[in-house]
Amino acid sequence: MNENIFRILAAIILFTGIGISSYYRRKADKENGEKISRKVDGTAMMTVIRVGGLILWLSLLVYLLNPAWMAWSRIGLPEWVRWLGVGIGVLCVFGIYWLFSSIGSGITPTSATRQRHTLVTSGPYRWVRHPLYTVGTSLFVAFGMIADNWFIALLGALTFVIMAIRTPKEEANLIEKFGDEYREYMKHTGRFFPKPGGGS
Repeated sequence: MNENIFRILAAIILFTGIGISSYYRRKADKENGEKISRKVDGTAMMTVIRVGGLILWLSLLVYLLNPAWMAWSRIGLPEWVRWLGVGIGVLCVFGIYWLFSSIGSGITPTSATRQRHTLVTSGPYRWVRHPLYTVGTSLFVAFGMIADNWFIALLGALTFVIMAIRTPKEEANLIEKFGDEYREYMKHTGRFFPKPGGGS
């Protein structure tokens, strides 16, 4: 299979996901009339997120520009695994749209909540409290499969670890804002994956 096909598909998936995310994030900022400060997560955490994110995005762009530059981390996956990555990537794009359209103006770039934030329990939030982290990680692992590249997949997995470390602080903020309503919501939902018997 021509490598260019996988590059084109990866680019379509990547930039469609970025477009959806950017649209809803700008819309949320405009509707709320506020910009969330990134300082709320602390300097060390934001440094890790920014540096890790930069390396991840640069790795993807390097692959899209010239796969030969990422040949040092090539796995040698069978073609069907790469096509499976394409399928997972497409599903993730639909997941991105679903979660962003569900949370609407409540989306923030940090663990902070917006002043007019309301608790969203519909869409994917009916079953999972933080679907963005699950879908985002799945998307980057899918990119690793499409690109046949362990480094991209590993960075995607490490991103999940970083977000998981930040999540307790995010949930503490949500408990502070919503109190028992959020505590009750936690009983029926999983943090990153649906809880067996939850969402009812």
